[in-house]
Parts: sequence; structure tokens; C-alpha cells
Amino acid sequence: MKNTTTCYIEKDGKYLMLHRVKKKNDMNKDKWIGVGGKFEEGESPEECLLREVKEETGLVLNSYKLRCIVTYVSNKYETEQMYVFTSNDFSGELIECNEGNLKWIDKYNILNLNIWEGDKFFIKKMQKDDNFFTLKVEYEGEKLVNYKINEY
Repeated sequence: MKNTTTCYIEKDGKYLMLHRVKKKNDMNKDKWIGVGGKFEEGESPEECLLREVKEETGLVLNSYKLRCIVTYVSNKYETEQMYVFTSNDFSGELIECNEGNLKWIDKYNILNLNIWEGDKFFIKKMQKDDNFFTLKVEYEGEKLVNYKINEY
């Protein structure tokens, strides 16, 4: 199982989204996602988050909040556990990302973008409340076939 982080950086009612259009053989090709990536050996979720956000955006997170943990199960890809964070406290200037195009999108328009079907569950919950939860989504190819939300 691989571990990843993603962050939804918020400013003026918008999230910084990454449109994945630059990498070859990208499981997220043409999808819009938060910024983040895979853990390196020995990293904690927070260390991975800070490194990935800096590498992909040039921004430094001054504070952040863990909102949920998502487990992705697929018949096509390795099982993934993703730590989902939000932040509205950051500094620095945006840089060009080598994985796609960064764009500030109204957070209530995110669901209209080409995103993974399972991501809609955690995005909707993050827009509504601050309670921590876990989510398990199961895919056959790119088709969502099952999901379960656990609230705490």
C-alpha cells in the first residue's frame, strides 16, 4: 500500500487546484486534484505534506489541518491511503508546477471539474463541516463501485 498526502489550499473562497496534464503515464491524467504526493522513506504525513506543497507550488504552509484519511482500492492500481489536509495560512509565491497547471478555483465549483468520483464525497464534507472522518472508495478501472464514510 502506498501513502500519499493532498492539500486543498484556500484563499478568498477558492482552492488551489492542480490540473494534471504534464506527466506521462499519469493515473491522474486530465484530472483536477489538490496538491501533494507520495511519502518518501521515513516521512510522516506532515513532512510529506510540507515537502510536496513546497515542491509543487513554491508555497510554505504556516498551519494546516488534517481533515480526513481516504483509502482507495482499485483493480487497476495499488491500494492507496491518502491524508487530506486543508490550509488557509501560507506564504510565498506560486511557481510553475512540472506535473500540471495550478489554478485558483471557487471551492463550490470544484465538483464541476473533471475529478475522481470518490473525491466528491470528501470535498462535499470538507465544504460543510470540520469533523474528522475516514472514507473508503473502491474502483473498477475509473468507475466508482463502492464507498463508505466513517465519522468521528
